[in-house]
Amino acid sequence: MYTLVLGILLVLLKYFEVSPVVAWSWWWVLSPFAVSAAWWTWADASGHSKRKAMEKMEQRRKDRLNKSREALGRSTPRRR
Repeated sequence: MYTLVLGILLVLLKYFEVSPVVAWSWWWVLSPFAVSAAWWTWADASGHSKRKAMEKMEQRRKDRLNKSREALGRSTPRRR
C-alpha cells in the first residue's frame, strides 16, 4: 500500500514538474507501481492475504464471544 501511495506521489511530482523528480526517468517514477503489483501477486499466491483475513475474522469472533460473556455476567468460560 505504501508503494502505491509513493507511486502516485511521484507521478504527481513528475506531472507538476517539481524540481528533483522532473529530471528522473519515467522508469524510476513508475517503478513503485511494479513493486506494488509484485507484492500483491506474491501475497495472493502465497495465501498471505487469505491468512490475514482469517486471523482478523477469528479475532472478531473471539471479541464477540467475550462481549456476550461479559453481558451475561461471566467473564471466563466454564470448564466442562
